[in-house]
Amino acid sequence: MTARANYVALAPEAMQILMDQERYLRDRFHASEPLGAAIWELIKLRVSQINQCAFCIDLHSKEALAQGETAERIIGLSAWRDMPLYSAVEEAALAWAEHLTDDRTVDDQMYLNMVNTLGERALLDITLAVNAINGWNRIVKTFKPEVGSYKPR
Repeated sequence: MTARANYVALAPEAMQILMDQERYLRDRFHASEPLGAAIWELIKLRVSQINQCAFCIDLHSKEALAQGETAERIIGLSAWRDMPLYSAVEEAALAWAEHLTDDRTVDDQMYLNMVNTLGERALLDITLAVNAINGWNRIVKTFKPEVGSYKPR
């Protein structure tokens, strides 16, 4: 197969916007209650699993491990509902991420349940994070950077 376009080189300004969004989200999740860095990585990894984005699964697994996440929680993520490894806040964030990624309607009851569990600001941050990783998954699945080429910081 012919190599695909280098999306970073073709549109560096657009990629910078996406990277700025990543920086914003990292800062929000690291500084936010009830969120935290672990939830951000779990969301990115779970959404990438749903979207079957191999590059992003590899990248976010490595990032999560580098930030202290356990292998057990990473391995269990695809069956998180049946694994006693995640907090109530993490479970709510993962449920929200799956719901949005599956493009399902958000009814009033689900919205209120999430606001009651997470708070309005955290719900917004999670929604932005889900939007961001879904976008990255689509870019990466189109242009196919080499899986395994990402090295954690």
